[in-house]
Amino acid sequence: MSNEFALNAEARSDLGKGASRRLRRNANLVPAVIYGGDKAPQSISLLAKDLAKLLENEAAFSHVLSLNVAGANETVLIKALQRHPAKGYVLHADFQRVVAGQKLQAHVPLHFMNQETAAGVKTGGGEISHTLSEVEVSCLPKDLPEFIEVDMAKVEVGQIVHLSDLKLPKGVELVALAHGSDLAVANIHMPRVQAESEDTGTAAE
Repeated sequence: MSNEFALNAEARSDLGKGASRRLRRNANLVPAVIYGGDKAPQSISLLAKDLAKLLENEAAFSHVLSLNVAGANETVLIKALQRHPAKGYVLHADFQRVVAGQKLQAHVPLHFMNQETAAGVKTGGGEISHTLSEVEVSCLPKDLPEFIEVDMAKVEVGQIVHLSDLKLPKGVELVALAHGSDLAVANIHMPRVQAESEDTGTAAE
């Protein structure tokens, strides 16, 4: 696995809110937990600067990571991050174990393509609005994509792109669709100022 998606961690036995505060304050460490698979949950700590550097890469949130805990490797996904409400740094992290051959669920970012040249923008004068920025997928660990593309090239003014319109990589399913929810992803609409101007003109006539 690339070092880009690997972290060193230490096992910790000093638990509780007070212990977590001491870790963050005195050692610049982030408390975390690993759970799932056929093992018991394990409490760990990570260097805050190493975790912050990893999270600068968007792909880290949808990539299988390698955690080296006291010489033993754990293959995991980031499942939850608790951040400081004002300063934004990570206070606590949850990692879920990944088991080869077993499907996992993860949130994957959406990358919107051809927005400036979209039909509804280039010829229709419309604006694009994003309803979703990520989607939850279900797949085997080997099939987990770093992102899913949303091609806006042929979308006209007034059209909505739904989950069912997305082209998914092989072996990847959308959790919402599996539950019967075909959510809107993006749409192209007329600029609000222009629309209000047209409405005012119609009313005046």
